[in-house]
Amino acid sequence: MKIHRNCSLKKFNTFSVDEKAQLLLEVDNISDLANILSKQNRKDEILVLGGGSNILFTKSYDGLIINLKNKGKKIIQEDENSVLVEVSAGENWHDFVLWAIKNDFGGVENLSLIPGKVGAAPIQNIGAYGVELKDIFYSCKGLMLDSLSEFEFKKTECKFDYRTSIFKSTLKNKTLITSVKLLLTKSAHNFNIDYKDLNINLLNTELSVKKISDEVIKIRTSKLPNPKFFGNCGSFFKNPIVNSSKYKSLLDKFPNTPAHKVDADNYKISAAWLIDQSGFKNKKDKNVGVYENQPLVIINYGSATGNELLNFALKIKETIYSNFEIELEEEVIIM
Repeated sequence: MKIHRNCSLKKFNTFSVDEKAQLLLEVDNISDLANILSKQNRKDEILVLGGGSNILFTKSYDGLIINLKNKGKKIIQEDENSVLVEVSAGENWHDFVLWAIKNDFGGVENLSLIPGKVGAAPIQNIGAYGVELKDIFYSCKGLMLDSLSEFEFKKTECKFDYRTSIFKSTLKNKTLITSVKLLLTKSAHNFNIDYKDLNINLLNTELSVKKISDEVIKIRTSKLPNPKFFGNCGSFFKNPIVNSSKYKSLLDKFPNTPAHKVDADNYKISAAWLIDQSGFKNKKDKNVGVYENQPLVIINYGSATGNELLNFALKIKETIYSNFEIELEEEVIIM
């Protein structure tokens, strides 16, 4: 375990924001963590930080930050058709996906190249190209931060929804996930290429988990910037969901509004289209801007502060609401 006091958070968040942490622990042994937390002042705020790929720091953090680095992947059980794997929370998500692809385990191929760690995946209910974590989720283990009691939550207990879960609502900042169990396929894979770009490139081809993963990586690389070169957290906003009445009124004014039907009464509108239509295409303001290949991505071009990035995002939100009367919701966690 490494202990950092009054340290910079710049290398711990993909926005590369240079705020300070009063105390940060890099932990690779869960038993060490439980021992530390048992001695911690219960009044202190605790932030569990994974890969820092979905968080924007706008100020220094005065509490305790826990950066889990525990590693491990193991097969719990398997049969001819499926395999249940348990993955430690500190594992890099994409490294795990590549491991699954190498073993021809299906279900995670559409989630290739998503940044962050495995432990953060249930919190966000990560998703991409027609697949969400909940589609393969079995359970997760962890600690309640107040009592240090262990838990294991099954899928129904996690209350998964679009880019959210119980860990972002009633249990926000109250738990620490230590491992995740996922149920993957071994044969007769149920491939999902409904997403437009995947469908165009893979339709009428012989599919495999590797072929789909390679295509997803290709698409993501072409659309999303590498945080090593431009600080970012991927999609900053969720795609808003509106009811059928609102969708109809949008179509009356903007006939080309791109949308996906969620159910009989609701439609998911493209936030990227809303941002483009509102004049933010390639827009840059000093060290902050919108990425040229994906309007949902806000970029730190240099030494932007968290507040500069947040203020730019708020301008986008205000403009979208003024133009369309739609309230964009942040996918990124603001601290």
